[in-house]
Amino acid sequence: MPELPEVETIARGLANAVIGKTIASVRVTLPRIVVAPPGVDFAKALAGEQIVAVGRRAKYVVITLGSGARVVAHPRMTGRLIVQGPGKQDPYPHTHVVFTFTDGWRLCYADARTFGRLRLLPVDEVWDAHGGLEPLSEGFTWEVFVSMLDERRMAIKAFLLDQRRISGIGNIYACEALWEAGISPNRPAHTISKPARRRLHQAIQGVLLRSIEARGTSVDDYVDADGLKGGFQNQLSVYGRLDEPCLRCGKPIVRTVIGQRGTWWCRRCQK
Repeated sequence: MPELPEVETIARGLANAVIGKTIASVRVTLPRIVVAPPGVDFAKALAGEQIVAVGRRAKYVVITLGSGARVVAHPRMTGRLIVQGPGKQDPYPHTHVVFTFTDGWRLCYADARTFGRLRLLPVDEVWDAHGGLEPLSEGFTWEVFVSMLDERRMAIKAFLLDQRRISGIGNIYACEALWEAGISPNRPAHTISKPARRRLHQAIQGVLLRSIEARGTSVDDYVDADGLKGGFQNQLSVYGRLDEPCLRCGKPIVRTVIGQRGTWWCRRCQK
């Protein structure tokens, strides 16, 4: 599933391509992909709207319209938001929703496994009240992070994946940050020392920023708004590297399951 860096990359690509464009029409070929308020037709409601902003919240792409309404896209496992120029004849493979703009450009939502959703939100609807802190925001200071772990007896890996506390971190970047900070993913969160918590805070922000710079990690289905793969998979230290030597100590990387998620780490380096 795309995590914060991948969704941020998609949002930035869309912002460069579609802000200022006006939607001429919307074609939906798989109705369950879209969600609209009761009594509202998704396609008809969007016709004539102008896109004024594109951003990200957690693992969601947020498209803001001229009316103040928003389209919130959750790609989940295989969803893709692809921009196509007017010369392109065929929609992207597995496309289920096509936004056609007045200048002939198109935005396709494609999803091979159809788990993703596009949700149309009214102007004043609050949809992310239960989301946690954004790890790249000004509010995510190391002091705040240190205090968040007090009294938390769950494994630190499970804590990092809890979207109610920190938004946007998924399996890849939790594994990478814990390795970088030298912390075992099984460690109860409250037992981690303050210096180690500070290292983890720095590692979380560092690995997310480096991945954004590399346009995300493509280990499965992720591509950006141009249909291109990211590059951070070439910089991964532990994720997916079972039995390969640790880049720090040389001991083979192991894989265990924590909270029903595969977890790659080094038994020697991470304490």
